Amino acid sequence: MKMKQNNADPVIDEVREIRHRISERFGHDPERMVAYYMELQEQYRDRMVEAPPAPPKDRKDQSAA
Repeated sequence: MKMKQNNADPVIDEVREIRHRISERFGHDPERMVAYYMELQEQYRDRMVEAPPAPPKDRKDQSAA
């Protein structure tokens, strides 16, 4: 089922098409796709960059919880 698109954007359309083709390679099975990406992540671990730490939450936000 295709999603309704309000505004055509060729870049977004291309990204969606590529994502669909990648998903198709794995029979649209998310578990197989994630396993493949986990293998790639391990294979290229030396190229990975650590994400910056998340900023601390405001104390007011914590007291409301």
